[in-house]
Amino acid sequence: MEFLGHLALGFHVALSLANLLYCFLGVLFGTFIGVLPGIGPAGAIALLLPITYGMNPASGIIMLSGIYYGAQYGGSTTSILVNIPGESASVVTCIDGYQMAKQGRAGPALGIAAFGSFIAGTLAIGPLMILAEPLSALAIQFGPPEYFTIVLLGLILLINLAHGSVFKGFIMALFGLALSQIGMDMITGRTRYTFGIIELQDGVGLIPLVMGLFGIGEVLENLGKSMEIEVFKTKIKGLLPNLEDWKNSIGAILRGTLLGFFLGLLPGGGAILASFTAYTVEKRVSKHPERFGTGTIEGVAGPESANNAGASSNFIPLFVLGFPSNAVMGLLLGALMIHNVQPGPFFISKHPDIFWGTVVSMYIGNVILLVLNLPLIPFWVKVLKIPYRILFPLIILFCIIGVYSVNNSVFDVLLMIIFGMIGFFLKKFKYEMAPLVLAFILGPMAENALRQSLIISQGSLMIFISRPFTLISLMIAFFLMVSHILPFIRKRREVIARFE
Repeated sequence: MEFLGHLALGFHVALSLANLLYCFLGVLFGTFIGVLPGIGPAGAIALLLPITYGMNPASGIIMLSGIYYGAQYGGSTTSILVNIPGESASVVTCIDGYQMAKQGRAGPALGIAAFGSFIAGTLAIGPLMILAEPLSALAIQFGPPEYFTIVLLGLILLINLAHGSVFKGFIMALFGLALSQIGMDMITGRTRYTFGIIELQDGVGLIPLVMGLFGIGEVLENLGKSMEIEVFKTKIKGLLPNLEDWKNSIGAILRGTLLGFFLGLLPGGGAILASFTAYTVEKRVSKHPERFGTGTIEGVAGPESANNAGASSNFIPLFVLGFPSNAVMGLLLGALMIHNVQPGPFFISKHPDIFWGTVVSMYIGNVILLVLNLPLIPFWVKVLKIPYRILFPLIILFCIIGVYSVNNSVFDVLLMIIFGMIGFFLKKFKYEMAPLVLAFILGPMAENALRQSLIISQGSLMIFISRPFTLISLMIAFFLMVSHILPFIRKRREVIARFE
């Protein structure tokens, strides 16, 4: 009965006229962002984060969440019709989706992507509702030592799962931690690393940082590329998959949903890792693996289902532990903290309207996406033809207005421009943003937990070894670090041996 009462509260919040509108706008804008290559959900949420200042927390999170899972839908359209992933999680969809379009089967490819996304996104919300409260009850037993080791393990997992160099991921995490230390020490009251700049006494703002890295940085990077997009010219027909398509796809959809849900719980996992893994699994279980890459519908259904299921399960560590598993969840954590709402073990009990309203809005948002996506595909095709010489100046304008409107501060705009240039060079040299953003957000949390732990233990580090959970977390973190350091040392020794 208690569960039904919570569900009723969720429907009461989500079905209010204002929140229905915010949900609609969120998923619509998210789909638009997913369709357009080169922006992504993190950039879109960074752009719209200042708008949520005037909303209540539930409305803000409902809209921002809609942008996130809406972008997973929209990314498939660009992948199938243009062979360019509109969103990073849709990279794998290009492989078979574009081949289907070339064979005149763009309609079934787009249709199964929409239906698979709807089924996976809807099914993945169920475990989110069921598991959140029991996990919160378990997390209440955690103290500062457990929280410090969770953050430490999470950052190391994120670095290990990052695409590209682990060393570069480690450097970015250190950079994020360093930025998080700027400002006033909340315990001693002393300022740190402000270099006499008064505006930095409150620390580096999240909004200038993310809008610079994801907004300005993305524009600067794309200015150096040829952004002319040629949409595959084919008549889009037969959007509803036939029985044969459903027979071939239903297993892939269910397997993708299961994989996506569990991989979405991992730090750094989420939609991207889920879609790649789902494609690999489908190729392994298929009786005809040689067909993959030539336009098989399972190669579209599996990854698209996985990335949407992963997007839903990303919310569990955020809401239950207050730990964001990727950059987008980090921005949502920032949005909650701006409203003085702290996710964690007590989040569901203290803010049931936000949690249950957001969860129920996901059901509503998935229905809206299914209803919108199929009829709007011809419109999205036209959107793809918007010249980037028009789009990029608008993005820069929104960034400047958004950052300035938060504190009416020109310094914040300057800070955003600086981070935009930093972001450009980081992208140029293949450094990922996710470890930086998450380390920046989690840095103060880790520092406070470490300090509290040492106060409890009177300065003894044995507190991290004497507790089972912290010991296991540290052992896993140590194993992950060693697994990457040993091969590096071995290679260096081989190089040195050649010159001896």
